[in-house]
Amino acid sequence: MCGVAGIVSTSPPDPEQVRVMCRLIAHRGPDGEGYHTDANAALGMRRLAIIDVAGGGQPVYNEDGTVAAVFNGEIYNFAELRERLTGRGHRFTTDSDTEVLVHLYEDHGEDLVGHLRGMFAFAIWDAARRRLLLARDRVGKKPLYYRQAGASLSFASELKALVADPSVPRELDPVALHHYLTYQYVPAPWSIYRGIRKLPPGHLLVWQEGEVRLRRYWKLDFTPQPVGCEQEAAERARQLLLDATRVRMVSERPLGAFLSGGIDSSAVVAAMARLSDQPVKTFCIGFDDQRYDERSYAASVARRYGTDHHESVVAGSAALEILPTVTRHFDEPFADSSAIPSFFVAELSRQHVTVVLNGDGGDECFGGYRRYAFMKRVGRMQPPDPLRGVLSRIGSALAQGRSTPRLRRVGRGLRVLGEAPQHRYASLMSYFTSEAKDSLYTKAMQEQVVGVDSYELVRQVFDASRAGEDVNRLMDVDVNTYLPGDLLVKVDITTMAHSLEARSPFLDHHLMEWAAGQPGRRKVDGQVTKALLKKAMIPWLPSELLSRPKAGFGVPLADWLRCELRPLAFDLLTDRTARSRGLFRPEVVRQLLQDHDEGRDRSNQLWSLLQFELWQRTCAEPSSDTTAAAAQPAQGFRG
Repeated sequence: MCGVAGIVSTSPPDPEQVRVMCRLIAHRGPDGEGYHTDANAALGMRRLAIIDVAGGGQPVYNEDGTVAAVFNGEIYNFAELRERLTGRGHRFTTDSDTEVLVHLYEDHGEDLVGHLRGMFAFAIWDAARRRLLLARDRVGKKPLYYRQAGASLSFASELKALVADPSVPRELDPVALHHYLTYQYVPAPWSIYRGIRKLPPGHLLVWQEGEVRLRRYWKLDFTPQPVGCEQEAAERARQLLLDATRVRMVSERPLGAFLSGGIDSSAVVAAMARLSDQPVKTFCIGFDDQRYDERSYAASVARRYGTDHHESVVAGSAALEILPTVTRHFDEPFADSSAIPSFFVAELSRQHVTVVLNGDGGDECFGGYRRYAFMKRVGRMQPPDPLRGVLSRIGSALAQGRSTPRLRRVGRGLRVLGEAPQHRYASLMSYFTSEAKDSLYTKAMQEQVVGVDSYELVRQVFDASRAGEDVNRLMDVDVNTYLPGDLLVKVDITTMAHSLEARSPFLDHHLMEWAAGQPGRRKVDGQVTKALLKKAMIPWLPSELLSRPKAGFGVPLADWLRCELRPLAFDLLTDRTARSRGLFRPEVVRQLLQDHDEGRDRSNQLWSLLQFELWQRTCAEPSSDTTAAAAQPAQGFRG
């Protein structure tokens, strides 16, 4: 696990700039650094040593030194690949997984990615052809940003490394902001900065002689497949999860697992316990608010498997204290509030281990979100246009009004039902609707996003899906949007901030491809979500855990924004600095604050605006010292 950075150009690049880039991402790799420089390329990396701790430094080279690679991630099938490559005459100088990349490239060129089982973002420099190959893993576990400027291309694991170059303008991309307010994250290929892009999951980028070419090499296929009986499917799910867990337990450094109390992380811990002759180290974060605290469920799994269990409690005051540090690590606005407990559980885990396994991907593989059941129930209902408008108005009033959480959920459902069928899922996933954004924006901001429809990002995937049932289509959408844009970003950033590697057995592409071919009705059965996985876990997990409703990794955000975070939110969102940006109407922002104070839940919208303003002040301002900011410890916001 590492952080990577580099510059390629038709003229000699500046190797010192690459060293600066790597220093800024040293938290991703505190155990060492390495560089390659020639007439057209400067590559760098920071290493977190997991495999071949003693001898696995980077860059790695082929036999004659003409191909160099820097790598972030893990290749879980590297031993089999190494044996195959050795049989073909290749010579290895290390025992690391990284070295298979250069030899696979020699044999297969850019098609090497099809041979890899793992999570990765890497750069391969072919000096003889003056060609750079960038690649990102199938589902987007590992990030990779890039910027093309004339005949040059720079890349890095994190945005902060790219904008550290004084020649790179920190110019806000209004389209990225427009999408962020809808989904609470900036979706690929955008970044929050104009001119800097994310390499999308499952994609390659080839730079040669100043020209850039992108292509997609993998997409999860939800085409229905022939299947056996449910009992056979449950057994196959257990086998695939065990195998995916087994290959992710290879480590020369201490290893453990996140254990939230949900089915997915509990299933991974159960698999680890079956594969280990030592107690699994498990880690859990809870809250002093019982509505959000799941420690008792995590503890029951820990007792069942005799794990070495560790837990901690997050309070609103701690969230306030840590906010600027979290914002700096994310580098761009990110408003999934579960990043706060994720940051704390990573901090807790790093005190004991260097590698953790988690349950990410279980919902997207096996249909775990309640919205799947809701959308299945709504189906293709098409109320007449007049009734659709009535439903939308009633739903909006309930969703935005002073009411119970249950009534607000009902209101959101009615609002979605009032949408045209092709808009419904995007509407359900949005935090600021198109109408709400239009009301929020100043005239100048409105003009910059004319004709840009954030819902189209969801609709395109839904319409292109090969799934035979809408439940699987919705999962296809999430695998291509919410999973890589939100969940995987959250886990990568919060774990790497603490030099902790996170591995996700449910995101093994063999398991995902098998699960994608299973019928949607086996995953969401009426109101029962994740039905197939629950059936598979009957021998492994307590029945009370399998029967409880999904809770998610929520936080008491509404209460925080009325108490501990209220002064911060008011000050940052209404002061002269915020007003001077000319993006949002001050009277609308003040109304959101007032509504929330009076009991109408505006927490997600306020949190999105607060995270954007925090990002502006901690990352985007030209006067900010990126190097110093990245190295600062947690502290309250004073700016």
